[in-house]
Amino acid sequence: MAMAVGVIGGGAWGTALAMHAARGGHPTTLWARETEVVESINRDRENKVFLAGHKVPDNMKATGDLSECLAQSQLVLMVVPTQFVKGVMAGIAGEIREDHIFVCCAKGIHTETLETVNEIMESVMPENVHHRFAYLSGPSFAKDVAEGCYTAVTVAAKDENVAKQVQEQLSTPRFRCYRSTDVVGVELGGALKNVLAIACGICDGLKFGDNARAALITRGLSEITRLAVAKGANPLTLGGLSGMGDLVLTCTGDLSRNRTVGIKIGQGQKLSEILASTNTVAEGVYTCRAAYNLAKKEDVDVPIIEGIFKILNEDADPEEVVHKCMTRELKEEVAKEVMDAAAEAAMEAVG
Repeated sequence: MAMAVGVIGGGAWGTALAMHAARGGHPTTLWARETEVVESINRDRENKVFLAGHKVPDNMKATGDLSECLAQSQLVLMVVPTQFVKGVMAGIAGEIREDHIFVCCAKGIHTETLETVNEIMESVMPENVHHRFAYLSGPSFAKDVAEGCYTAVTVAAKDENVAKQVQEQLSTPRFRCYRSTDVVGVELGGALKNVLAIACGICDGLKFGDNARAALITRGLSEITRLAVAKGANPLTLGGLSGMGDLVLTCTGDLSRNRTVGIKIGQGQKLSEILASTNTVAEGVYTCRAAYNLAKKEDVDVPIIEGIFKILNEDADPEEVVHKCMTRELKEEVAKEVMDAAAEAAMEAVG
């Protein structure tokens, strides 16, 4: 039976997911903070502010009343930037019903607390609802989802029954969901790839070549995996849709906001000017600082992430950053801790 869906967040990604849910037969209510977004969807049948040119289905509506959105839904998709998740969730904690399932679709790490979205959610919500949290991640540009292009993503939840329930509710012939119980791996893959997309954008903006981009993607994945393993993730998760899949898309796709920021930096523009010229959020700019500090906290070597942090926050020269990375001490390709974690995961899978 199709659940009623509520979507919290009226940006491009929230609107695209709401459109997908409505096309899948779910009565869908989208909450947006911006009055102009609510009016545009209800009056003009499109989000002219963040996703212009894409008509929304008839069974989708928008509201500026968050309580109304929650009251009319059972499956709730959280699609607000990571830095605002805590405030939004704390505000609705008293309105959670026993049948609510929350699917967080934000990708990031809190810049101050270094918490993942799961850790943020669990810190502000009653413990008796923690098992009803799920997380959606994977290679999925909002525009493609809005247009109904073929897409595959991962849904992770600590309770596999919840992951399966969300998987079944959101899967369609054009939007296939796989499931996982590795919440940490799925979350960190989705968050950290945005930082690497900025790196690849800088690489492209400076015309470093295709070889350099391929090296960045591959070695970037190695850094993501090491950091995720340090936080308790299964390294095999990072080879899937929420890791390698999302990383490849975001580092190469022309629709990638984070890659676009990197390209402009590589072409000589200042970060402040780039951010002032857009109304969309490039999460990697904020996640970069959090990723750098998290790596220091976990004592994980992440030279690419460190280099991007210094370019964005200390005005480091990209050429010098690359030279430093390329002339470090030579070492093995796969870190021992990742190999050990992979072996342990394989043993657990066998028996």
